Amino acid sequence: MRDILRRGAAALLAVLRAAASAMLVASVGINFANIIGRYFLSVSLSWAEEAMLFLMIGCVFLGAGPVGWMGRHIRMDVVIALLPPRARDAFELFSDLVTIATCVALAIFAWPVVTMLAELDQRSASANIPLVIPQAVVPLGLLLMAVLIAVRLYLHGVRHDDVISSRSPEQ
Repeated sequence: MRDILRRGAAALLAVLRAAASAMLVASVGINFANIIGRYFLSVSLSWAEEAMLFLMIGCVFLGAGPVGWMGRHIRMDVVIALLPPRARDAFELFSDLVTIATCVALAIFAWPVVTMLAELDQRSASANIPLVIPQAVVPLGLLLMAVLIAVRLYLHGVRHDDVISSRSPEQ
């Protein structure tokens, strides 16, 4: 079971990193094309701003899973770092459980909005992109982050940043 989870996490992390990277590269490419068009050809892409915004949303929320896996999401831990190891581990576990619960709750609350956008077929103004796509990435990314944190807890226990940050799923 642990081996299956480890391989599944490795595959999921690879897919999420590749998707987030591709979205970032696409956003930079659109921005570059828009700059060249605007300043050298006197033509701009009317849909560029919306497309770049949606690509950045996808990049951030699909990239949240690998960040959660490594335990590198933003958190205030100055006081926790001063605690003895057992108390620190308890707070780390509590922090991960609260993060999982928050991600799941936000995904549940976002789902009615996503289904409504799909039913109404709402589209963006300039790029004519169905709004359900960028809006669905938010709960999807949060759920994937929750799953990866839960798998990390199961496989490796509470995080120790010096170990987890350099640990691949195979270890």
